[in-house]
Amino acid sequence: MRVDGIAGSIGAMDGRGSRPMTGPDGERLSLCVCSTLRMVSRAVTQLYDDMLRPSGLRVTQFSILGAIARLGEANLRQLEHTLAIDQTTLTRSLKLLERNGAIDRVPHPDGRIKAMTLTSKGTRALEAARPLWARAQGKVLRELGTTAWADAQRRLAHLLRVAVKKRRRTRGQSRAQPRRARRGSL
Repeated sequence: MRVDGIAGSIGAMDGRGSRPMTGPDGERLSLCVCSTLRMVSRAVTQLYDDMLRPSGLRVTQFSILGAIARLGEANLRQLEHTLAIDQTTLTRSLKLLERNGAIDRVPHPDGRIKAMTLTSKGTRALEAARPLWARAQGKVLRELGTTAWADAQRRLAHLLRVAVKKRRRTRGQSRAQPRRARRGSL
């Protein structure tokens, strides 16, 4: 299904129809905030993944290694919070990074907590990927413009705060209620 088909389908869901925005290249964006952000996220992720390919890292792995490098030692909760990433994706990526020798699990005073550090191999992988990441970043910023990116970043930070705050409130309420449906079920 093409983007315009998706936008039309989503507009039809609410019964009001849809008048998606049209970009300079004629692409149509959905009126649904989530669908549009996911579409943009997938496209940007693919661009960064393509640019990082020679390093053997994907952008998610690069981001995780970068966060661990900044924190020195990181546990799952710190990484989830720092990267705003769901636990399933994070755990899957950490297992792969550990299997490839880029990170090590280290003892933590609280035995229930899983802490990670970069290995020398992980540090080398991160350093090798940084120039490739910088190329991808430069390409996006040249196309978008630094002023437009600063504006988008400010707006996205606000959206992230709203979504995280709402999610925390919703999660707190849902724990008190019995779970009726599993993820992915209708």
